[in-house]
Amino acid sequence: MDETDDVTAQDGSPADDGPEKAGPADGPGLTFRLGYVPGATPGKWARTWAERRPDLPLDLVPVPAGDAADLLRGGAVDAALIRLPAERDGLHVIALYEEAAVVVVPKEHLLAALEESEHVALADLADEVLLQPADDPLAWPDGGPPGVRPVEQPQTTGLAVELVAAGIGVLVVPQSLARLHHRKDLTYRLLDDAPSAPVALAWPVDATTDDVDDLVGIVRGRTANSSRGRRSEPEEPAPKARAASSAKARPAAGGSARGAARGKGARPGRRPGGSRHRPR
Repeated sequence: MDETDDVTAQDGSPADDGPEKAGPADGPGLTFRLGYVPGATPGKWARTWAERRPDLPLDLVPVPAGDAADLLRGGAVDAALIRLPAERDGLHVIALYEEAAVVVVPKEHLLAALEESEHVALADLADEVLLQPADDPLAWPDGGPPGVRPVEQPQTTGLAVELVAAGIGVLVVPQSLARLHHRKDLTYRLLDDAPSAPVALAWPVDATTDDVDDLVGIVRGRTANSSRGRRSEPEEPAPKARAASSAKARPAAGGSARGAARGKGARPGRRPGGSRHRPR
C-alpha cells in the first residue's frame, strides 16, 4: 500500500518509525516485558522508557491480538498494548487512542481512483466481495459489514491481504494494519461509518507495580517529574479515545481523518488567572 501519511493525523496514535527494543533481554525479572498487538506502535514510548529507566531494559514482545489478554493474565508479559473490545477480567485497562478504518483495494480498483483525501462510504461496499478474516479487530454490529461474502473467509489478515492482491475481494482493517501489510500493488482509502479500532494499555490487576506506573506516565505523555505521581490511574470502564502524545488526555477524532483535522483547531480559553480580557 502506497500511503505514507502520518498515522498521528488520522487516528491519534503516536508517530513511530517502527518497534525497537530499549534494551536486551537479560533474563527473567531483569526486563520489563511490554506486549503489543499487530499494528500497535510502541517504539516512541520505548525510547522514552530507555531515557527515564536505564536501570530496567524494556523488552518489546509481539503478541497475537486474540491472545493478548490471556498472555497478560498468565504472566507472559508485564503489560500490553491491546485492541478493544477485550475480556477485562483481572485486568486494568486504560484506553489510549482510536484508529480509523480503511478499505484495502488493488491499485486498479475503481475506489483507488479517489483522491487520498477522499473517503469511501460503507454503503459503497455493498456489491464488493468482502474479506473478513477470523482475526478481524473491528467490532461490527450484528450482521457485520455490507458486502458479498465469499464461500470461505480467510483465517488471518495477512492471508486476506494476499487475496485482495489476487483480485478476490476487498478488505476493511484499522489503518495501522493496512500500513503493516504494505504492498506496492495495493492501496487504501479511509472508510466512513465503519467502527473505529480502540487501542489500550492493559496489565494484571494484581501486578500494579512502580514500573507499571512509570509506563502509564509515559504513554499518558507526562514529563519525567510528573510521572512519579504513582498509583493514581483508575481503570477506565469505557474505551474513550485518548491522544497518546498529549500531556493531558484529549478525545481522539472519532475514527476519521476529517474529525482529526477538526480536533487540531485551537479552542478559545480564558487568560491566565481565569479572567477574560475585554478591550476598553
